[in-house]
Amino acid sequence: MLSSIDFYFFSPTGGTKKAGELFCRGIAERINYIDLTTPKDIISQPQSDVVVFAAPVYGGRIPAIAAERFSKINGQGKKAVIFVVYGVRAYDDALLELNDLVNSLGFEIVASGALIAQHSVVKEIGAGRPDTNDEFAIHSFGREVLRKLNSHVQKIVEVPGNHPYRTGMNLPVSPISLPNCSGCGFCTFVCPTKAIQKTSNGINTSIDSCILCMACVARCPRKARALPTELQESMNQKLLSFKDSYVENQFFL
Repeated sequence: MLSSIDFYFFSPTGGTKKAGELFCRGIAERINYIDLTTPKDIISQPQSDVVVFAAPVYGGRIPAIAAERFSKINGQGKKAVIFVVYGVRAYDDALLELNDLVNSLGFEIVASGALIAQHSVVKEIGAGRPDTNDEFAIHSFGREVLRKLNSHVQKIVEVPGNHPYRTGMNLPVSPISLPNCSGCGFCTFVCPTKAIQKTSNGINTSIDSCILCMACVARCPRKARALPTELQESMNQKLLSFKDSYVENQFFL
């Protein structure tokens, strides 16, 4: 076991943090959590010898705002383990994109993985993931990573993906407030891009700034945020075919 590990993550609905945390718990006695989901005036630089990065997959890419926040971290030649977390469909170029970014920051990437979590938009997909099988697989991978670290073997980690990366998701829509909204403004605090503002006219959301991360929907205490009905139905039709698919996590050393 490592004495400590630094865990940098962008996790609007909690699935990415949960999946990455399983790995961290399996290889380190202490985890230093650096949550980059919401804006930070100062981003803590790595203190441990091994650093873990975890980001969700949106339309086959990592969110641009997550990449921007990760890019402020100085690798200092430290070791890094990279994860993208997705809701069963596919992760496309996201893992390659995050590996490229972390490598450019001066880290030595020793391992990477694509982990499964519940889909943030269509909850029936990947429901209950990560589960006990995922935990076993992730902890087993952690033991392999520890062996590689102890062996001091330097090997380039190759992951799937394409250059140039696929075009990112850009839907001109955002979640809306439902009639039971109390106007508490909690959604304004959890929005990673500050796209939601509380005004005298109620809760307003900037479509241009919204990245459809679903943080406001997942964390509203009154369940008073949702996608417009037409978009939710369209996403259901597109993705519900994956409901019964049990996709395994993928690991790369």
